[in-house]
Formats: sequence, C-alpha cells, structure tokens
Amino acid sequence: MSQATNPLAGQPAPLELLVDVPRLVSAYYTGRPDPSVPSQRVAFGTSGHRGSSFDDAFNEWHVLAISQAICDYRRQKGIDGPLFLGIDTHALSTPAFGSAVEVLAANGVELMISKDDEYTPTPAVSHAILVYNRGRTTGLADGIVITPSHNPPESGGFKYNPPNGGPAGTDITSAVEAAANTMLANGLEGVKRMPLAQALRASTTHRHDYLNTYVEDLAQVLDMDAIRDVNLDLGVDPLGGAGVRYWPAIAERYKLKRLNVLSREVDPTFRFMSLDWDGRIRMDPSSPDAMHKLIELKNRFGIAFACDTDHDRHGIVSGSTGLMQPNSYLAVMIDYLYTHRPQWPAQAAIGKTVVSSQMIDRVANRLGRRLHEVPVGFKWFVDGLVDASLAFGGEESAGATFLRKDGSVWTTDKDGMVPALLSAEIAARTGRDPGERYAELTQALGKPVSDRVDAPATVEQKKRLSSLSPQQIRSTELAGDRIVEVLSHAPGNGAAIGGVKVVTANGWFAARPSGTENIYKIYGESFKGKDHLARILEEAQHVVDGALSGN
Repeated sequence: MSQATNPLAGQPAPLELLVDVPRLVSAYYTGRPDPSVPSQRVAFGTSGHRGSSFDDAFNEWHVLAISQAICDYRRQKGIDGPLFLGIDTHALSTPAFGSAVEVLAANGVELMISKDDEYTPTPAVSHAILVYNRGRTTGLADGIVITPSHNPPESGGFKYNPPNGGPAGTDITSAVEAAANTMLANGLEGVKRMPLAQALRASTTHRHDYLNTYVEDLAQVLDMDAIRDVNLDLGVDPLGGAGVRYWPAIAERYKLKRLNVLSREVDPTFRFMSLDWDGRIRMDPSSPDAMHKLIELKNRFGIAFACDTDHDRHGIVSGSTGLMQPNSYLAVMIDYLYTHRPQWPAQAAIGKTVVSSQMIDRVANRLGRRLHEVPVGFKWFVDGLVDASLAFGGEESAGATFLRKDGSVWTTDKDGMVPALLSAEIAARTGRDPGERYAELTQALGKPVSDRVDAPATVEQKKRLSSLSPQQIRSTELAGDRIVEVLSHAPGNGAAIGGVKVVTANGWFAARPSGTENIYKIYGESFKGKDHLARILEEAQHVVDGALSGN
C-alpha cells in the first residue's frame, strides 16, 4: 500500500506501545457514550460495531443496547432457536461477553456458550449455526461473535450472524443500529438484564463444544489424509487469537505430526506481535510487517500460516516465495479447488469482490466457470454459499470460505483455518506449494502488480463519489488502453459498489470513499508492470477528481 511506513514497522512492540488493560476494562464499565456525538453512537460497518472504550465508542452501554436490540429483532422475526455466542481474545471481549449474557438470559434466549469458557473463532460460530439449522424450517438458530477482528488491542467489536450463518445484511444491521441508538438516547430504557452469575445458571444457558464439533467436521471440507501425509514441515502461528487451542486439537485429531504450533500464548496486550506498517499492533496475517516473525521462519517450514484474532482471515508463507499477497492465494485456491472437488456442482460460480485481482477473472475464464462479482463485504456471498450456486467466496483482505467436499455449505462467514490448511492439501496433492502454483498461473495468464493509494476528499465529495454514475466518467482510455467497462454496481448482483470501477483488458482501478476518514481509496492493478500501474493510479485520481468536480 502506498502509505508512509513507520520506522518501527516489523519491529517487536515496545513496552510503551502496549495497551493498559486495567484502564481499558475500567473505561468499558465507567464510560458513558453520548449518542449526540456520531463517533459514540452504535454504527455497524461491514463487520459489526467496533470501537475502543477509551473513545467511548465501545462501552458496556453499547453492548447492552445492541444485545437488547438483537433480542427484539429475534422476537419480531420469530427466531426462537438457540443463539450461538463466541468471543475472541481481545481485552474488551470478555467484559462484553458478560454484558451480552446478562441481557440475552434476561430475555429468555436459549444461549449456547463455549464449553470450558473456550475462545471461539468466527467460523466455529457460523459452522455451529448452519449445522444446527440443517433440515429445519422452524426454531432456527443464529449467533453473535464478540470480536473487532484483527484490529488493535484497545478495540472491541460485536457482530450478529442471522440464521443463514453469515454476516448480517444492512437490512438487519440498520434496524438493530437504530433501535440500539434509541436505547442509548433514553438511558437504556427497555433493556432487560439480570446479574451475570444468575444468567450463567439460567435454565436457558447451555454449554456447547464448539472446538471438537468444528475439528471433527474438518474432514468433510478438506482432504485431511493428504494433509497428514504431506512431505513438508508446517508451521502455524495463531497470533494469540481465538483458535489458539484449535490448532493443537487439529494436529492431535488428524495425527498431523508435521504441523508445528509455534505459540500458544494468549496476552491481551499482544506484546508478541511485530508492529504493522503504521507502527501500531494489529493482528493482520496478510501484512508483511505484522507477520515479520513468521516470514523469518520461511526456511524452517515448507509452508507456514497464521490467522487473525477471530480466525476468519488467513496468511500463507510459502517456503518458495515468502508471504503471499491475499489476491495471489485466492487465485491459487480457486484454480486448485475447482479441479479437485469432483462432487461440487458443475454450474457453481466463483465469488469475488470488485476490488479483488483480475487474475481471478482469468482463472475463472480458463476453468470455464462463471464469475460472481459483488461489492466489498462478505455478506454478499452468503446466499450463494447456502444454495451452492457459489462454491467459493473470497475477498481481497484475505477472507474466504468454500463448500464441503460433497458440495454442501460449510460456513457462510470467512474461515481462516480452512484456507490455511488447504495450502498443505495443495502441496500434498500437486507436489508444489502455493507459491509455486501461483508462479505457474502467472506464466500462463500474466503477472499482475497492484497497489492502493489514498486521496483527500471532503464529506461532500465522498458523498458524490459513492453515488457516481458511469456516465460521469468521460475518459475513453486508461494508461494507454481502451476502457471496456465502467461500473458503479457489481455485475454479480447489481448492488451498488459505493464508488466506481474502471476496467481495461490489462488493468483496472476502483475508487471508494473511506467510511471513517476524509479520504477516498483508489485500488489499482496492472498486467503490464509497475510503471503501467503507476500510470493507472495517477490517471485514476485525475479521472475521479474530474468527475467529482463536474469537469
């Protein structure tokens, strides 16, 4: 990404940058959000409500109000099956878990919390919902995952997964958001609650073995025998996340003697991380800076991998090439899976987001498979995965899932563990690691280079960009190539992409406003090299600025 890199990027986290956990947790209970301040209101982004208690953006009041709003939504929709509740290892997740349990139990929700208070990855919650709901038409289950994903240690997060098992769509989140903000404004009027000890003893609160249920089912989605027999040493770093005890269980259950779990440490300061590009601690398994320590072990393992804090994202370190870009591994997975899953539906399409690599388009074309291109956000893949019209859904930020071997749904939320393990299956079944497989793809289909730049934009300009129409883009060429397509809506489902995408035969750019800053983001890719990519990004800024100014 073309942004100024902090001189500490990739270095061990110094003591002075570690979060003060007691202060953070205290602020969770003592902070009172002011709903008249936009940054302190409940706001669901692409993956739920996120914020820090230090900023009064993720406090007990937020969690109580959101939990009650979800209970009310369930009642309105007749969702009366169990609710599967999972948490990650962020410091704010445990207090938020307690607050949520107090409200859910007081509302009589049949609550499924983890056996032995185990941390619970996002995919284990999605898997539990779908397994429970299989064959049912009434009494359907849903779920909540308390996680801010890979965000810094001072962050908290809270997301809702309806009975389809995936991230809630905007029709649901906007209703929950509005109801929760009304409760905040009214001093939590309407929130039902009981003491935590009583809630945990309630007859409606049950224990569920997420870990063993998920681990036992992995053989339905992966060739675990091939992974066991792979002729490579494998390394996994859970990055102190929710799957920290899943990896040893996977190794034991499937006798993966060559799988080395590099750390079992859980520490809410995440002091074992190396700093990300901006000098902050962030558990992003696709970041070369955050993954510095694992990349250094490249020569020790044939393949190494990591997952983020809620284990819904993956990072793959190939012994042959190092850390793979997320888009590169998406292309490798798609190319392998659609030729090694004979029971998958012949018409099942390939799901990608509009800012994922054009390499995926070329792989899809070679496979003779339909491409289903959607806006940014995993929620857009959910329905297709449920009905198997999609066999794979993947996004540019290292999130993916795919169908079971028999062609039925596995998870409808991102699953970092399954793509990570698939890297070993690919090596076992093809004799080449994912880096080598990607090199073969580039020889056959061309080698893309990509980048992202940020440009300043006012609030008004961001609003105009999000509703830009193709007719407002007057250019006919981009970096010397004829423009073949200008998109404001995703071709896969017709949904607005919240910006614009301009495509040529040899590259593309997409421009979208940031949801949190006064900037817009330009994603670009070229199959003609770095100089051509630089031209695409430079011209993209002129094209978008011209459209925004009306010139």
